[in-house]
Amino acid sequence: MAETVQKKAFDLKLLARIFSFTRPYRKTLYTAMVLAIILAIISPMRPYLIKVSVDKYIGQHLIKGLILISVIQFGILLIESGFRFWFTYRANWLGQTVVNDLRNTVFKKILFQNISYFDRTAIGTLTTRTINDIESINDVFSEGIISIVADILTIIAIMVVMLITDWRLTLICLSTFPLLILATWWFKEAVNKSFQRVRNAVAALNAFVQEHLTGMYIVQAFAAEEREIGKFNVINKEHRDANIKGIFAYSVFFPIVEIILAASLGLLVWYGASRIMNYGATVGVIISFVMYLNLLFRPLRMMADKFNVLQMGIIAGERVFTILDSDEFLGNNGTLDAGNLRGEVEFNNVHFSYKPDVPVLKGISFKLLSGKTLAVVGHTGAGKTSLISILNRLYEIEGGKIIIDGHDLKEYDIYSLRSHIGIVLQDVFLFSGTISDNITLRNPEISKEKVVEVAKMLGIHDFIMRLPGGYDFDVMERGNSLSQGQRQLLSFARALLYNPSILILDEATSSVDSESEQLIQHAIDTLIKGRTSIVIAHRLSTIRKANEIIVMDHGVITERGNHDSLISQRGAYFELYTAVEQMKEKEVL
Repeated sequence: MAETVQKKAFDLKLLARIFSFTRPYRKTLYTAMVLAIILAIISPMRPYLIKVSVDKYIGQHLIKGLILISVIQFGILLIESGFRFWFTYRANWLGQTVVNDLRNTVFKKILFQNISYFDRTAIGTLTTRTINDIESINDVFSEGIISIVADILTIIAIMVVMLITDWRLTLICLSTFPLLILATWWFKEAVNKSFQRVRNAVAALNAFVQEHLTGMYIVQAFAAEEREIGKFNVINKEHRDANIKGIFAYSVFFPIVEIILAASLGLLVWYGASRIMNYGATVGVIISFVMYLNLLFRPLRMMADKFNVLQMGIIAGERVFTILDSDEFLGNNGTLDAGNLRGEVEFNNVHFSYKPDVPVLKGISFKLLSGKTLAVVGHTGAGKTSLISILNRLYEIEGGKIIIDGHDLKEYDIYSLRSHIGIVLQDVFLFSGTISDNITLRNPEISKEKVVEVAKMLGIHDFIMRLPGGYDFDVMERGNSLSQGQRQLLSFARALLYNPSILILDEATSSVDSESEQLIQHAIDTLIKGRTSIVIAHRLSTIRKANEIIVMDHGVITERGNHDSLISQRGAYFELYTAVEQMKEKEVL
């Protein structure tokens, strides 16, 4: 894997694609490049003026000329500082703006991914791509290619001036450069490897922490804290070791550069002194060369580091573009508006699987008339949830047809269709925010009055008003400040508020107490009234009133009928009903 990444590290196509995001800001990019050229031209000017000052004005005691050239040097220093500020600001502004656009693009892409994509991809990994990797792309602009170009132009300008001033002295001073090139190459390779390790370790840390914070209840319930700490220590140690490798490379490289610079200065003093004694050079030239060398080594000292930053930015870009290039989303090829949906649903020999050759639904067929209720029962793994997951095209079917109001499901605009299908799940997800925010999903077009009206209709207004702050009560992350039953009630309000034509209830009362179930049962009766409804539940009281009940087992329908007819058959439904009744008796006892 490391070899593959290394091979693509300076992929010009990837770099060009990253820079394609600067198109709306081309003026800023061009401004930064022009400023880089200006700074390169200005850089050798001050050492040159120092040479003139020493040889012409100090040597000949021309005080007025010395004052004038000192003022010019100060003015050039101010001008250079101003240009350098503007260059740094514009380069970083460009990077942050591109990062802002790119992060919005990536997040939008993630939102529209197929649900199966999230079944296989760790959330922590996507977080790393959206946050850390995109931030690395910012470095391509602030510390990468633009800064490298500016440094290269500066180095070229300084070397040209040095060669023009005294080419022999220049060659002597630069005779140590082969050592610097070797040290830079070693440093670049060492830091590159550590950067790759750090990136992988960061992704692993993010994935591990996100997963365990989300599942903290399970970790503590099974007293697995110490074991999970051990696993975290292993991942964290890899992150530490990777960083230490990079620190070691920095610790070796910078002293070596200082030694090479000192050697260059020593050669300069040795050869320059002999040239001065033979009248082949002046004191001003030697002093200016000392300044040239310092200006030359300053960008060279950071060049390898900047190349690594550029390299890691390109690698991060490759990872981010992997998300952008993913075609794992359901194509919205339908054009039919679902605005006047009656809600007649028909499954015609439907086949579906999450993985190839592992069928989950095997030729499911049924018809549900508009305004009627269909109940689906069966043991865990029977395919009940899969049945409803394909109804609003969260997943694509492999065979057969799903027909709504006489039209193939694929003929509908997918977003129009989903806006008319309401879903209430067993595991209710609530976002950080208020009660109102979670009912409306922060839709600004829905008024507070409409929320209250829906809550009263469901009979949950009183329970909400008993909470501190009422509809402004903060439910906290994932709704942890509310009970399971209260979260479920809010999900009913959310579904009713959007007035769906088709309603899906997936295990909506399977984990609440009897008191909450009475309130929820009232809410369910209100919800399904006049709507096409598909109800999945373990508690049979929820499905007794259904117009039709189907019993599923291993992806096929084994029984169908209403409650009384299925009881009389004394089959799988009768066994489920009997088991539930026995559990009720035990609860009473």
